[in-house]
Amino acid sequence: MKVFILAGEQSGDKLGGALMAGLSSLRSVEFQGIGGTMMQAQGLKSLFDMHDLSVMGLLEVLPKASKLLRHVKQTVKAAQAFTPDVLITIDSPDFSLRVSRKLKKINPNLKVVHYVAPSVWAWRPERAVKMAKSVDHVLALLPFEPSYMEAAGMTCDFVGHPVVSEPVPSEAEAAALADELGLDRSRPILCVLPGSRKGEVIRMGPVFRRSIVPAVQKHAGIQILVPAARGVVNQIKEMVEDWALRTFIMDPTGFSAEDSEHRKRAAFRLADLALATSGTVALELAAAECPMVVAYKANYLTTRIVKNMAQINTANLVNIVTSTQIIPEFLFENCTADAIGATVSTLLSDSDSHARQRVAFSQTIEALGRYGEDPGLRAAKSIMAFLAR
Repeated sequence: MKVFILAGEQSGDKLGGALMAGLSSLRSVEFQGIGGTMMQAQGLKSLFDMHDLSVMGLLEVLPKASKLLRHVKQTVKAAQAFTPDVLITIDSPDFSLRVSRKLKKINPNLKVVHYVAPSVWAWRPERAVKMAKSVDHVLALLPFEPSYMEAAGMTCDFVGHPVVSEPVPSEAEAAALADELGLDRSRPILCVLPGSRKGEVIRMGPVFRRSIVPAVQKHAGIQILVPAARGVVNQIKEMVEDWALRTFIMDPTGFSAEDSEHRKRAAFRLADLALATSGTVALELAAAECPMVVAYKANYLTTRIVKNMAQINTANLVNIVTSTQIIPEFLFENCTADAIGATVSTLLSDSDSHARQRVAFSQTIEALGRYGEDPGLRAAKSIMAFLAR
């Protein structure tokens, strides 16, 4: 079977790697497309660096528009030449749906699967109807999403999220990482996660730096642990140069994609609290039972547009799945160092809040497919069943 598959984000690369492994376990598959280290570990030779597509925000896309359009053209041409049995696009709708629309015009019979249902229940519900013009089947991460996709004219299966099946590091592995980094586990450890995109690090780094000052003042000997994403490790090193704090950077360079992900999960296990840029990492923290504070900011116009279109008041999946506000969020204009700092300083040693968050984590991870079949295999079986119809 010939599969053309593409992802444009680190989170999509993780989904793609698990899906590719699932497909390969079911039958012989030839892959072409775009992906990162996780997908490349499954045999994909990426057309170009996936991080070229890692841009988020309505206006943030504009400076990269010409390069993105060139990549769309390059990708369409490569897919045409490959003549796949199925096109699988993973998240990154600004890029992937442009590709699928163009390929559908060329070959209306091409089977197209999109992995990660658009969050139409959160904002811009019209996206599902628009997507249905170039997508046939959707793989949903959340159990309540299939009905939205089916109403728009696509078939859809809930397949769960791969985060639920990732191995949890042992206490011995966490202790070994602490020894390697020189962390003192008797003192507070704050995990800081400024994001996996360059734009996120630029926006969130200065805010996070100011936000941790109250925690440093209140908690003697606090240690800052920063697991750096592969695509932004140099930026993060530059970011912390003037922090003048006891900061430990985890550089994934030299480690396989699988090993670096496992080390990151071990870091989450070591931390007393995480301060994270809103995104998929929140689910990873939940799976590791690491209490968190989440923040996100964008430029002014993007903020206004998103807030006007939003149908819910939270971006965190733990809050969404549990119908609570258990995870503190500081989004857009509320993303201020003073507000974040006060909450981080308080929560760092608040064992009752940690316990409440962990109850919500357990509920969320169970709802996303824990104890069921591996989500990558479920996604692969869903695609095979769709192609057989």
